Order: sequence, then structure tokens, then C-alpha cells
Amino acid sequence: MPDQDELTTHLALARSPRVGTVTFRRLIATYGSTAAALHALPEHAARGGMKGYRPVDMDLVHREVEQAMDAGSTPLMLDRPGYPQRLVHLSDAPMLLWMRGAMPDPVRATTAMVGARNASALGLRMARTLAEDLGALNHVVVSGLARGIDTAAHEASLETGTIAVMAGGIDTIYPAQNADLAHRIAANGALLTEAPPGLAPMAKHFPRRNRIIAGLSDTVVLIEAAERSGSLITARMALEQGREVMAVPGHPFDARAAGCNRLIREGAGLVRSAADVVEALEMPTHMAFAEEQATWQVEPAAEGTADALIALLSPAPVAEDELIRQVDRPAGQVLAALIDMELSGAIARHPGGMVALA
Repeated sequence: MPDQDELTTHLALARSPRVGTVTFRRLIATYGSTAAALHALPEHAARGGMKGYRPVDMDLVHREVEQAMDAGSTPLMLDRPGYPQRLVHLSDAPMLLWMRGAMPDPVRATTAMVGARNASALGLRMARTLAEDLGALNHVVVSGLARGIDTAAHEASLETGTIAVMAGGIDTIYPAQNADLAHRIAANGALLTEAPPGLAPMAKHFPRRNRIIAGLSDTVVLIEAAERSGSLITARMALEQGREVMAVPGHPFDARAAGCNRLIREGAGLVRSAADVVEALEMPTHMAFAEEQATWQVEPAAEGTADALIALLSPAPVAEDELIRQVDRPAGQVLAALIDMELSGAIARHPGGMVALA
């Protein structure tokens, strides 16, 4: 368990307006602690053109910590001991996760299983069989605690190890019918969320949840995913993170299988059994991990740096590296100006180290 002051300043920095993972890490690398980085936020925002920037209200931070502890959860802090190593390299890694239960041994292979909420009987049977067989092969099964495929996968892997990533607060089980399942997962595996306690999940929260499901996994397997489903968002995020994406084929007339069939047509691995997943993991692969930013220190930006960046930026995302090459200033000054602009709301960050005008 981290020191209480360390936890509150870490959480306060993570919850402050417009502080993303890249900026979070760079501020800590520059100032040496979360407390010093938190103190520096208003100055950076002012340099970016926003006067009166206020970090998060500390009363809200203390309340979140108290509610999370009352719910029996443990904090997992980015770049601190106990944080899931598979997430560390993500450019948008969660800055803090609340956990109930305990994470399985990190050396074990992990397979995410996602799919339709209104799954067919055959889809549910496939999810149960695949989860049981992967568990017997020492895989940890990761899913999102939703109805349908997620529920079947969790139920079948309770004894061998499962992780449920939630879109809402650690004390807010959704759907409510899975409250007992969540309790059993916490007793045998782990419930994870980056949301504060008490938050009821909304549609906009699920894509962020899905990136964590993908990030925790070596392989993502889709079972019954329609053409426009959240499962396909998980698959896209997994590909961006360099993970293996596989799918179970379905009947061409079943709309629930349309997304899976399209992924297979586009090159995703076809899954008939657990053996197909294991075989895919044994093949050589190159994980497209984002470059770690924790050691990149910033320095005060010279006058005109922000103006030079504005001239190069547009609503279309561009790589930070490209901006550094084109702006005739030291890299540390360019990074400082980008932090100032992010905190003021002038720019927005995108996956893969990309930035754009907000």
C-alpha cells in the first residue's frame, strides 16, 4: 500500500484538468515528485495562455480515496510497484487503477475475450469452452463484465484466473445482474477500473475501458461481434498496441458474426479452439510499444515556441517527433510548450504520440 500523501498527490495530478499520461510522466520526470508537479500546473497553463487554472479540488481527491478504501479496493499507481506491466508502455496508460482482488501472476499469458451482449447459444458455448481450455493451459482470461460473451468467459475462467475491467466505479457493478459474478471474481481474480468510485458507466466510458482490456492482453479474441460494436473498437485498439487479434468465424447470415468475419477476411487469425490461440502466440511478433516518456525532462520554452508550434499544427494529428524536427529549438523546450498548450486546452493528444489542435 503506498504512502497516503503519495497516493493523494498522485491521484490529484491524475485527476487535474487536461493532464494526460504523457504530460503526467514528463512533469514528474522534470519536477521529481507528484507534489511538485501538481504545484507547477498553474504556471504551465498560464504560459499556454490560460489564466486561473486550478488543479483538482483536494476535497474530491480525499473523498475518492476514502470511498475506494471503503469498497475494499487497492490503488495501482502508474510507474509504481504492483502496476500491471503490460500497461506500462501504453502512451495512454491509466495513471491510476482501483483494484479489488489480486492480479494473477504477470508471467502468465493473457487472452481477452469480447463479443456480443445478445450472444447466441453457440456463441456462449464457444466462449465457455475457449475460456475453460485456455485456463487449463495457464492463460488468464480478460473481459469486460458485460452480458453475453463477457459473462460466459468470466464464469468459465473463475477457477483458473480472470480479470474484469469495468467502465464505472469499483463499487458500481454494471450490469447489476453480474453483482454476484463480480464478487466471485474479486475473490479469485481481479476487478479493475480507472474510474472513481460511484461513477455509473455511460457510453463514452466504454472505449476507455476497452483500451485497458486490450492492453492487459497478449491476444484479443472476438466471438460474435456485429459490424458496429464495441468489440471492434477493442480490436482496433489492440492492433494499435501491437497485440494479436483473432476472431471466431460465424454464419454469413448472422449479423452478430459480421464483424468477426470481416476481421478474418482482413487478416485476423481464425479461432476454432484454444490451440489456435496458443499457436498464434508462439509465432514471432513485434509489439508496437510506445516509447517510454518517463525520462524525458522539459525545460522552460523560449518566447515564440508556442507560436511556432501553432503555425505547424492543425486539427489533423501529427507526431511530436515531427514537430521537434521542424521547430528550430531544443526538444525540451518544444515538450514544455506542448505541456503548456495541453493544460490550457489549445491542443489535444492522440494515441501513438500524436497531437492536434483541440
